[in-house]
This record gives sequence, structure tokens and C-alpha cells, in this order.
Amino acid sequence: MKLHDLMPNEGARKAPKRKGHGIAAGQGKTSGRGTKGQGSRAGSGGNLYRQGGNLPFYRRLPFMRGEGFTPPNQVEYNEINLDQLDRFEAGSVISRESLREAKLLHKSGNPVALLGRGEVKVALTVQVQRVTKSAREKIEAAGGSVEIVA
Repeated sequence: MKLHDLMPNEGARKAPKRKGHGIAAGQGKTSGRGTKGQGSRAGSGGNLYRQGGNLPFYRRLPFMRGEGFTPPNQVEYNEINLDQLDRFEAGSVISRESLREAKLLHKSGNPVALLGRGEVKVALTVQVQRVTKSAREKIEAAGGSVEIVA
């Protein structure tokens, strides 16, 4: 088989409709566009900005320039891993205020989520807004406790 032998399957290529070829063709005279009006003219449509007095499509979309569809009320958490809690002494209470003093928070106003990377060697009392299952298990295995605060 050579390149010039390649052909599409029978019926795979369909001839396009030839519009405006006589009244018997079913697509003759006005070629399916009806009579008069904007839709019957050549060059109509295709411009997303012109919508006949409606707000243009791209101005109806809810995103700010270049930022995509960011949910307006999405909660952003400060993520803290267990290996970052090494600097705290045994029996200490870890809250958002103590994490802020230790300069571990990215944005101090945001809630804190505790993640499970690393190990805990001392008993700690942790007061955070969210905690992963593995982090809770590791803290409780070391003799500490986890409290979920609002």
C-alpha cells in the first residue's frame, strides 16, 4: 500500500449542500435564510460584542481579569504541618495566637488547618479549626489532644 492508495471509507465524506442552486433543490432562492431581516443578509452574526442592546457576552461572565472563576466566599486556610510544631514544648497549648507569635501563619486572620506531615514527639494540646485524620492520630498517639474551635 502506498500513500496514493489511501482513500476514506465509502460514505465517510459527504458532499456539502450547494445552496442557491434552483428552486427544486430545497435550498434555492433564499437558501434557507427566510426573507429580509438581519439573518438574511451576508456577513451577519459572528461578533460576540454586538448583541442588539444586550450586555455583551464576555462582560456577562463573572470573573475578574485573568483570574478565572474564583468562588467569592471561598475559605482560605493557613496550613500547618506536624513537623512545624517541633519548636513547642511538651504540654503547651497551640492556638492561632501561639502560631501567630511563632510566625507560622501566612495570613493571621485566616483559620488554621493542621496537616499530617511529620511526627510529634511530645504531648501537645492543639486548638485549630480543621485537622486531618492522620494528624489527629499522631497527636493522640503522642499523648496530646485536639480541639476543634470555631
